[in-house]
Amino acid sequence: MPKIDIAKVPGITGSGYPAQFRYVAGNRVRQALGDAAGLTQFGVRLTRLPKGAGTSQRHWHVSEDEFVYVLEGQVTLISDAGEEILGPGEAAGFPAGVANGHCLVNKSEADAVFLEIGTRAPHDICEYPETDLRLVRMGKTTVFTNKAGIPYKD
Repeated sequence: MPKIDIAKVPGITGSGYPAQFRYVAGNRVRQALGDAAGLTQFGVRLTRLPKGAGTSQRHWHVSEDEFVYVLEGQVTLISDAGEEILGPGEAAGFPAGVANGHCLVNKSEADAVFLEIGTRAPHDICEYPETDLRLVRMGKTTVFTNKAGIPYKD
């Protein structure tokens, strides 16, 4: 596979959450480096998180492992264990099926840049312990529902 020209990989701003949950990740920018490399078994994203932004609602996956590695700046990892600061060269991982709701928030004064690496499970459920939100993925279909299973409409 030839070298990836990261500058040519489009950045996606915001999130696919239902409207009332988007505020957390509204101005994060992700570049799908795994897609650019043609990877199918795991994803790799280069994420830029501006001051005050978060990666997501606090969540955990039933079927997907997640791993983050900080390249620049500083982020606050919020999980069931509380808050921890991650800086350049530091990492955190979240095994599939472990109910430890987590997210990253940039509480610093400068942008943070990090890699997000994770499984691409064809079927997954993502739980959001602090909100009335659940993600259900069955193949190419992804639906956000409330805890009762009623889909959100945008």
